[in-house]
Amino acid sequence: MKSDIEALISKPACYPDLRRGAAWITGGGSGIGRGVALRLAAEGMRVAICGRRKEKLEETATLIAATGGKVLAVPADLSKAEDVARFAEVALGEFGPANALVHSAMLMRFPPFEEYTPELWDQSFATGVRAAYLLTSKILPGMVERGRGGIVLISSVLGTRMNRTGLAYCAVKGALESMTRQMSLEFAERGIRVNAVAPGLILSWRPITDENLTHDMIPLRRPGTPAEMAAVVAFLLSHQSSYITGQVIHADGGTSVQLAPPGQRL
Repeated sequence: MKSDIEALISKPACYPDLRRGAAWITGGGSGIGRGVALRLAAEGMRVAICGRRKEKLEETATLIAATGGKVLAVPADLSKAEDVARFAEVALGEFGPANALVHSAMLMRFPPFEEYTPELWDQSFATGVRAAYLLTSKILPGMVERGRGGIVLISSVLGTRMNRTGLAYCAVKGALESMTRQMSLEFAERGIRVNAVAPGLILSWRPITDENLTHDMIPLRRPGTPAEMAAVVAFLLSHQSSYITGQVIHADGGTSVQLAPPGQRL
């Protein structure tokens, strides 16, 4: 099935209520994080992005600035609490209280169980779970003062459907989904909505071509794109989703609902 590549990599801005707001985005140097940064900047938001690789952050910032967007790029290792605090301090100083937090940063490591180390386990949870907590604690006061705000945590289909390796990755994504549900209840009366997006296979590291947009194990017969995930995030942050909170939106091409790959039976 041939895809309209342009429609998959370019989604037009369509949420005017996001204009002039400020968003914090982790993992903004590549993949879904970059896709979210580009989309929210296109919506007219001021975006503060962070990530471990300075050169990748600068690439994202250049793309945003080229279209007239406002962007702040802060290199940071979110497994380190001091880097999380520094990112929040710089973002608040540059843009003031923020309307949105999108936490996408995560270690993409999938070793078998015997090859895990306590250090890798701790780093995975610090980057994925502790950073989500710390960033929320930094952004929350401004949202409470305004009486509104949106938080989107990037989970994965692996939060509920397991991979054969990568225990820490799967566990972190499951924890983020639990955080989503709990924080949505605690923050609801203060006008703050919390949701998660659970992507399936996304073309984050390979070129988006007709050849790469084919995958027979996925019901829709193709991987997703960062722009498609960013479109879900933008919707969840907009007023168009004003009655949605505490939800995990599976944007996975149908992967999470199948019991057997397409064309096969149990």
